[in-house]
Formats: sequence, C-alpha cells, structure tokens
Amino acid sequence: MLSGVTVVITAGSTYEPIDPVRFIGNRSSGKMGFALAQAAAEAGAKVYLIAGPVSLSTPACVERVDVQTAQQMFTAVQACLVNESIFIGAGAVADYRPAKFAEQKIKKTQDTLSMTLIKNPDIIQVVAQQQICRLVVGFAAESERVIEHAKVKLHTKQLDMIIANDIGQRDYGFESDDNHVTLISRSAQEDIGPDSKYAIAKQLIQRISQAYEAQCSSQSS
Repeated sequence: MLSGVTVVITAGSTYEPIDPVRFIGNRSSGKMGFALAQAAAEAGAKVYLIAGPVSLSTPACVERVDVQTAQQMFTAVQACLVNESIFIGAGAVADYRPAKFAEQKIKKTQDTLSMTLIKNPDIIQVVAQQQICRLVVGFAAESERVIEHAKVKLHTKQLDMIIANDIGQRDYGFESDDNHVTLISRSAQEDIGPDSKYAIAKQLIQRISQAYEAQCSSQSS
C-alpha cells in the first residue's frame, strides 16, 4: 500500500522548560501517533517517528527520533522529510515556550508569578508551505465546535487532510487506548470509531494511502 514511501510522523507532547525542574506540557500520551507509525510500517512505508517525551515502545521497522521541545521536534522533522513524502502531524506540540529559562529552580517567594511566553514554530504549517510532501495530514484536538475548528485549520494551514479529535469525549482521546475521530479532507468527511487507536490508525493509513495514490495518479496524467 505504501511500499517505498517515506512517512514522517510526530507523536506525543513537547516539554518547554521553565527551570531545571518545571516545564510547560500537555496530557498527550503519544499512543495515536505510535499506532499510526505501526500501521504505516505494516503498510510498507519507511517510517520516521519523531517522538516527544513518552513511555512507549518503538513499533517494529520504525526509525524513532526522541525530542523534548517543539524546536527540537521541528529540527528533527526537517531532517527526515524528503521529496514526495507523507507528513502526519499527530504530535501535540506546545504553541508557546517561556521566553527565558531560569538556570536555577524558581523559589516560591510571592503569591503570583508572571511569565512571558513566545510562539513556537508551527511545524505543520511550515511543512505544508514548503511543498516538499505530496500529502500533509494534521490533527485538531478540540474541546468545542470540533468540526468547525478543524475545517478552519485545514484551510488556513493549507493541509490535505485533518483528523478531528473531540477531547471532551469521556472515554476517548488523551491517555486512552481508544479513540473516536473524524477524518476531513477538502471534499469529504468521515467518522471513524469508536475503536482502539490501533484499529483507527489502520483505517486512517488506508485512507491516507488512497489519497496519496490519487494525487500521484492526477499529477502523472
């Protein structure tokens, strides 16, 4: 299905350090991204998995690059991308990082603490703008107006497909082994699940493979 195709996948959160013991992060377990990496490898792809700090085993036949911060993830993605590849941005990348890292642990001396944050690189938007990949697939983890926000992200970031994930679902999403998502392209929308993240990943890779083949056929004709 994806024999000979390079697939680059981000997974998990990023940790943006505040001081030697604290960081800004989120609850992403990386399970969905790792399931996608496994499914892509089983479909014959050469898979690079750019993983944030997670406690998961590397799927067979997958080349893993471990990172901590959004900037490190961005650099690793750029190093792995090749022409005609597929990029799947399943990582829950921190939008902001502290402007200044405190070399020593910040002491609790006041009732409030102010911190200046600066924007991290928007990895998937940069990848889409570079036009290196034949297919760019994003994720939208939303707590309200899920489909609406996902469609906005699809168009503003110039993605080919986006997977909308309702983080308000009680039994699915972050830290769970199961999920329930909506796959959205520029012309279609499909509800997938609820099911295990691996089963959903198999279906998503199948749809992504079909879209990749369709693009190859349209550009060669």
